[in-house]
Amino acid sequence: MTTLTATAPLGVAMTAPARRPGKQRGLFLGLAAALVVAGGVLLFAPLTQRGGDGPMLTLEGGGFVFNYRIAEATYGLVARVDRAIPAGTRIIATFEDPAGGPPIVEEQVARAGMMKLVLKSPPVEGVVAGKPYPVTVRMLTPDGEEIGRLETSFTSNIDQSVLPKAPLTTGPGYQTPRPQ
Repeated sequence: MTTLTATAPLGVAMTAPARRPGKQRGLFLGLAAALVVAGGVLLFAPLTQRGGDGPMLTLEGGGFVFNYRIAEATYGLVARVDRAIPAGTRIIATFEDPAGGPPIVEEQVARAGMMKLVLKSPPVEGVVAGKPYPVTVRMLTPDGEEIGRLETSFTSNIDQSVLPKAPLTTGPGYQTPRPQ
């Protein structure tokens, strides 16, 4: 029997007995078939996990975003899509207005294959530390049927009073300052 020796990276020597061409071909085809089966399982596993009766969305994070450079506070929300959302589904987020006005409503239309939902409110005023502010995310089909709902609340650990009265920076990459 002939022995083949090769040098792998980092100077490790590997030794293996030489095989006849017919056995190598069979081994190669067997490994290729195993990889195809394993790849198919890995490819389609996420699709089967997305079905079922579980929640459509899972909250991954969210809260208030205080941007001191532009003297602005906003709500931010990130949710993971757990089941396939039909394209054209309207995603409607309702945030309580910390200033006491009508609820702030943001809407987004789902696209095919959507994996994450990221929503941001327009600037808000009057955020108070320690107060829970309710947030509701609803998903409506193009026909108006509700197919999912996510309800939570966000509580800030600081007051909006920590923000400066006017933006600290202006120019490219920043929004224009609010009128004085």
